Amino acid sequence: MHNLQSTIKLSISLDEAWNFFSDPRNLQKITPSDMGFTITSNFFKDEMYEGMIITYKVSPLLGIKMDWMTEITHVKHKEFFVDEQRIGPYKIWHHQHHFKAIDGGVEMTDIIDYAVPLGPLGKMVEPFLVRPKLKEIFDFRTKKMEELFGLLK
Repeated sequence: MHNLQSTIKLSISLDEAWNFFSDPRNLQKITPSDMGFTITSNFFKDEMYEGMIITYKVSPLLGIKMDWMTEITHVKHKEFFVDEQRIGPYKIWHHQHHFKAIDGGVEMTDIIDYAVPLGPLGKMVEPFLVRPKLKEIFDFRTKKMEELFGLLK
């Protein structure tokens, strides 16, 4: 298993942060365009709930399109939610999204625990292919969130 964490402080309220980040339709706005990220789910509710299935098309490597399906497994309103991969590029994907009101804004922390497929080959490429790509995605998200909401210093 591998772990990646990212924390950011934004100049928006907890309500604004929760409303934006708990709506899967906004994920495309904060994902690099070269990922070819497209949500394919039809949503019947605007509010996230445990058991919610979200499907995507994504091109994480060499422009090759693949299906990705995640399930929202835990939700504590305005505190955290967890998505877990059901189908996709990882052997295991467990992504926690935490929200905390702070003076002047909100602190958001992403905690991703993941395992790569392909046994020894996956283990060999993780440090120079998978981890850098994940870091690139979260660095892009930080930049986009700064543009959209402003960072709290």
